[in-house]
Amino acid sequence: MNKRVISLCYHDVREKSEAVITQEPRTARDLYALGRARFREHLAAIQSSPAGQRVATTRALGQADNSCVLFAFDDGAQCALQYIADDLEHHGWRGHFFVTTSWISQPGFLDPSGIRELDRRGHVIGSHTVTHPSRMSALSRRQLMAEWSDSCAALSDILGSPVDVASVSDGYYSRLVGETAAEAGIRFLFNSEPVTKVNEVDRCLVLGRFSIQQSTTAAEAAALANSRWLPRALQFAGWNSRKILKQIGGEHYLLVRSRLLQTLRSRQVSKT
Repeated sequence: MNKRVISLCYHDVREKSEAVITQEPRTARDLYALGRARFREHLAAIQSSPAGQRVATTRALGQADNSCVLFAFDDGAQCALQYIADDLEHHGWRGHFFVTTSWISQPGFLDPSGIRELDRRGHVIGSHTVTHPSRMSALSRRQLMAEWSDSCAALSDILGSPVDVASVSDGYYSRLVGETAAEAGIRFLFNSEPVTKVNEVDRCLVLGRFSIQQSTTAAEAAALANSRWLPRALQFAGWNSRKILKQIGGEHYLLVRSRLLQTLRSRQVSKT
């Protein structure tokens, strides 16, 4: 496929007074949680730019346009229905919501009725695995098949229709991750590599994503949506640096990252 796709990867959106409710270490989750006012600023900035005319979903990837902008939201937090869907629909847009199925109905996460409601409103529901493994690329073929097949089956049972879209947990992608996704019937797989080129693995289209963090400004989000070279290059350089560290460090990388995030969190708390 020659189409270029710009996918923006978000996580939690919350009101200012709310805490992040998560199954992951809180310090890591805070890094990606946006206040609702900031999120609305992102959407307004994208709407007022040329990218606002190209927002679509994976359902439109076969059409003739040369490029499109996709919104992706990982984990299946309850804020998808509380805030995100309403704010996207205000602009006439729909998003992709990737659900970690073992977290369904846990505090702060969507229940089956919420998942069905998002689907009814035209949003795309996808798998974010069963257990959200921290190093997905280190799993065996059998483990990967279970993560993909079981999660898609659970979501298909909830929706009453096949689920063929998914995203990789924590960005640990490998060829085997893509191959097993394809074998499980997934047609669109999002990873976390900051690229616009769409690749194909055994008839499964693999799409990169640009990460949105708490510190990302509306202007930066709009620049990414419009494929400006500098923010894309910065994310690409940072991603590849971390990729090397992940390969060298293995589990030690996760430990060091956790400690660094805890230090940052402690500094933020001390300033408040």
